[in-house]
Amino acid sequence: MTSESIAPSHAFYTDTTHSSSLRALAAMGEVRRYRKGTILIHEADRGETLFIVMEGRVKVYSNDSNGREITLGVIVAGDYFGEMALDGGVRSASVITLEPVVCALISRAALLAYIGREPSFALDLLGKVIRRARSATNAVRNLAFTDVYGRITQLLVELADPQPDGSSLVRERMTQQEIASRVGCSREMVSRIMKDLEAGGYISQRERQISLLTKLPARW
Repeated sequence: MTSESIAPSHAFYTDTTHSSSLRALAAMGEVRRYRKGTILIHEADRGETLFIVMEGRVKVYSNDSNGREITLGVIVAGDYFGEMALDGGVRSASVITLEPVVCALISRAALLAYIGREPSFALDLLGKVIRRARSATNAVRNLAFTDVYGRITQLLVELADPQPDGSSLVRERMTQQEIASRVGCSREMVSRIMKDLEAGGYISQRERQISLLTKLPARW
C-alpha cells in the first residue's frame, strides 16, 4: 500500500455536505494520500481500520476462485468504508482507488472512544451497515432473478440524474468492463446491449459519458 502522510484537506472540512460528526471523527485520524490503483483493503485480511474518504473515489469489489471480479459499489468523498471489520473479523471485500484519493484512517480504539463521547454516531454507523447489507441482498436477488439486460438498465437508471432537456445523465464515467463487473456479466454482453440501445436511439455514448435519451425498453 503506497501512501504518504499529508495535511487534512481544507475542502473536506469546509464542505457543508459532510456531517459535523464525520468531520470530527476524520480529525482524529491519520490523513494519507494514495495513488490511483492502490489496493487499500484485501478481502479476507483482518483489519481494524475505518477509512473516511476525503477526496476521490474508491471501488469495493470481490473476486471468485476463477479470478472473475464483481463490483459491489463505488464510495466517494464524504463517505467511509471498512466499518464491518471493526469487530475484529476479516474484511468482506477488497477496495481499490479509482483515482488519487485522500483518506483519514481511524483505528478501532479511536472509533470506539468517539462513539463513547458521541453515541449518536453509532446510529449513523448502524444505518450505514443496514443500507449496505440491504444493497448486497438486492444485488444477490438481481443476479438470481434478473436477466443481464435488466441489471444493466437498472444500473444506468439508478446512476442517472435528470437533465433540463428531459434526458438523464449517468453520473459516473464507466468503461464497459466496469459496467460488466458491477452487474456480473461479460464485457462483450455489455457491448452488444449498449450498441443496440444506442442504435435504437435510447442512449448516447461519448467519452465514456452515457446519456439516457428516453425511457429504456422493458425487454431487450
